Amino acid sequence: MAKQFPYIGNSEIEQEAILEYLGIKSAEDLFVDIPKEYRDSNLSEIPSSISEMQLVEHLTLLSEKNINPNPSKSFIGAGAYHHYIPSTVLSLAQRGEYLTSYTPYQAEVSQGTLQVTYELQSLITELYGMDVANAGMYEGGSSLAEAALMACRVKNIYKVACLSTIAPRYKEVLRSYLAPQSIEIVFMDTNDVDMKKDEYACLIVQYPNFYGSIEDMRALSDTAHKSNSLFVVSADPLAAVMYKAPGDYGADIVVGEGQGLGIPISFGGPYIGLFACKSEYLRQMPGRIVGKTVDKRGDSAFVLTLQTREQHIRRERATSNICTSEALMGLMMTIYVATLGKSGLQQVASSCFHNAHYAAEQISQIDGFELINSQPFFNEFVIACPISPKIINKKLIEVGIIGGLDISDQIDNGILFCFTEIHSKESIDSLVDNLKHVN
Repeated sequence: MAKQFPYIGNSEIEQEAILEYLGIKSAEDLFVDIPKEYRDSNLSEIPSSISEMQLVEHLTLLSEKNINPNPSKSFIGAGAYHHYIPSTVLSLAQRGEYLTSYTPYQAEVSQGTLQVTYELQSLITELYGMDVANAGMYEGGSSLAEAALMACRVKNIYKVACLSTIAPRYKEVLRSYLAPQSIEIVFMDTNDVDMKKDEYACLIVQYPNFYGSIEDMRALSDTAHKSNSLFVVSADPLAAVMYKAPGDYGADIVVGEGQGLGIPISFGGPYIGLFACKSEYLRQMPGRIVGKTVDKRGDSAFVLTLQTREQHIRRERATSNICTSEALMGLMMTIYVATLGKSGLQQVASSCFHNAHYAAEQISQIDGFELINSQPFFNEFVIACPISPKIINKKLIEVGIIGGLDISDQIDNGILFCFTEIHSKESIDSLVDNLKHVN
């Protein structure tokens, strides 16, 4: 019997023995089936190891290259948002009982984690005006893709309609999820939605859309339902606090990104995707659902009542392959919402709205700067600039301000600005003053 070797820590003698056993001359021979252009030749250029002290010094120098201004001087959003996070969130989330919360495979012994998840589901249904919600998805993009797959299962139609005004990254995720399933995506302009009866599984809408505008949700919902399609909405939960909830417009499936509710931007993750639907489609919902019952003593108890991912049931009956409930991120979101309460969330949403509209009014009064949004908007809007946004952002960064997102590839010299409750009048006025001198 051939000698077995450990996966890591092989000595040179052991490596030679392995290569001899495999009948190859070098480890590189293991990768001959991979075309050369796809191999990472830079791996051979990795320097030798250094001490912990040297590594800390090296990483510190790298971190100092990051531009990290005060969040109140950053005006970029487009899916990841700076909000004030109360100290209660991290203080409670970092308690020992929660630090390892991830996917509870022996779920019922994790009653605290299950209760938090149950509360999270309840909060999501209230925010979105829906019947049921699951325990969380990876993030907003994959939540939307899973919603499209779910709609196809419900309707047994493998073609979806999607407004072209959804976020570009969401379009990419949709393509990545749907293409392997041979599901066709048809992107439509808002004013030219053409859906024949039983042709599409769903109509996908973002609320507000990528450009910050709020579409005519009632008309879009009616259009989808008249064609016997589901109405799928990717909604900002804070916008749903300020305006009507998607469920009020008859949405069948509502998804969204929960990062703005108590989760730091953190260079892009981890985040938590939100997922809710009408009760009639519950059995086709991906992920898992926590339910509340009573134990044999009559006390409240929490259980996983739905686990439709392929690790739990037969693959052919699984509705998704999502591998986490994002329990820790869900905990942070739950603490945040519970801390603020209904009135607190309304105040945050109101501040976002008023700060954005004050900024839009001030910026649009600068010569050469034009507000593009003709529809109502929440906390983001597009400005057409007199010069390239790239030049503008470069000049702003020199004075410690992170400008908006350059979307000139979609709108001529367009820049997408975002404002939340952390932006004071002084920080907005500072942005405006600097924009006046960028020509």
